[in-house]
Amino acid sequence: MTSPYTLDDDSVIVVIGTGAGGGTLANELAQKGIDVVALEAGGRHLPEDYINDEWASFAQLAWTDMRTTSGSWRVAKDFANLPAWIVKAVGGSTTHWAGASLRIQDHEFRAKTVYGDIDGANLMDWPLTLKDLEPYYDKAEDKMGVTRTNGIPGLPGNNNFKVMKAGADKLGYTQCHTGNMAINSEPRNDRASCQQIGFCFQGCKMGAKWSTAYTEIPLGEATGNLEVREHAYVLKIEHDDSGKVTGVLYVDKDGNQQLQKARAVCVAGNSIESPRLLLNSASTMYPDGLANSSGQVGKNYMRHMTGSVYAVFDEPVHMARGTTMAGIIQDESVHDTSRGFAGGYEMETLSLGVPFMAAFLNPGGWGREFTAAMDMYPNMAGMWLVGEDMPQETNRITLSDAKDQHGLAVANVHFDDHPNDVAMRKHAYKQGAAVYDAVGATQTYPTPPYPSTHNLGTNRMSAKASDGVVNSFGQSHDIDNLFISDGSQFTTGAAENPTLTIVTLAIRQADYIEKQMSEKAI
Repeated sequence: MTSPYTLDDDSVIVVIGTGAGGGTLANELAQKGIDVVALEAGGRHLPEDYINDEWASFAQLAWTDMRTTSGSWRVAKDFANLPAWIVKAVGGSTTHWAGASLRIQDHEFRAKTVYGDIDGANLMDWPLTLKDLEPYYDKAEDKMGVTRTNGIPGLPGNNNFKVMKAGADKLGYTQCHTGNMAINSEPRNDRASCQQIGFCFQGCKMGAKWSTAYTEIPLGEATGNLEVREHAYVLKIEHDDSGKVTGVLYVDKDGNQQLQKARAVCVAGNSIESPRLLLNSASTMYPDGLANSSGQVGKNYMRHMTGSVYAVFDEPVHMARGTTMAGIIQDESVHDTSRGFAGGYEMETLSLGVPFMAAFLNPGGWGREFTAAMDMYPNMAGMWLVGEDMPQETNRITLSDAKDQHGLAVANVHFDDHPNDVAMRKHAYKQGAAVYDAVGATQTYPTPPYPSTHNLGTNRMSAKASDGVVNSFGQSHDIDNLFISDGSQFTTGAAENPTLTIVTLAIRQADYIEKQMSEKAI
């Protein structure tokens, strides 16, 4: 197909990445009549292509390019090249996500004010509030079809949820339900309802789960204002003598370098690849990388406090049947320092298939204890623990000495738990086990954090240019026509799964870009 936009067309907005942020932004701009070229490092996989097999799906979708790791976290020791299960494909990690869609709470936007000074934590209030985002949250929930909003009923509870709910009731928890999920509980927007087949992390075969791959991207393309270039691996963002960005250098599917001119560039490559790109785009004018006058690009990497608890029962549970994460206890997501830590956490139903369970269960390593646990797999229930981790400047993305296939420095991901994270995880393990013990668990297994998680921070929002990378609209403090459009702009992590907020910020950013263009500011 002939490209609708030429490489020398400097009127287009270039969006790098097509996930929750980039895919949504590209469509929102296209709907406004703005010309967009979206560059996606991976190919296009749609529901008919998805594979209901964990390892095969990982091979199909995952970003497996080399990275390096450092720090005391388990991932650096056991999964050194896999700091996160993110997707390299049209739709980004919205093909692989579970669908949990929760609003960040008011106090979490004001973490510095509410939590105060915490030693070793680089806390800061967001330069916006929940009130600022509420109208955009409304739009995002409607766009994504989030259950329990806009009159959309909740999903049914599978056995894994029923076990959780029974335990939650016994402990006196009151905020337990099947979640706010961007998974159709009834047919909506020409997409089927959830058929409870599981494998939500492997790509939804029914298309019931919202993904930009088959919602935002096709809608944007249908306007004629969006061109998606697949297998376009971005190398560098270029700028002129005035410091404005002018285009994006990338390698196309045939291995040839191309330079797409741009009116503005929006970076949405995830919290690992986005700062890496800014750092790799260093020049004489910007020797420390683009948008980095504050020195904050790559710093404050957050991945949430995570862990899991699995429990064995006398009767079969078959936790893998039904929607993977349609079950949540929210009572512990409050800020209550009497528990020994700041911030809070969610408990969410989770099931892994036998192959991934064998890789990640780890109840003391291989041996009789491990095989005994795996023998009881049909009788297991499971939950994921996800909470607010503390931003630390030392947790960061830097350029490694190692090089990628194009000779560019790969990302090094450095992470150490903050004492607040450790205290929160300990409390969450105790409460997770208590939920299951309350309904007769014969054994519980606290499981260490997986490589797969939420990647946040690294290009954070700030009121002052000296404190962060972008303003409240994701616009670089340093370069007016350079935007960050993914979770790397989060100032703090909050306890909630971040995708809904990433989409919300993208909708708001599109309005802002349109206004800036009309005012000839960019």
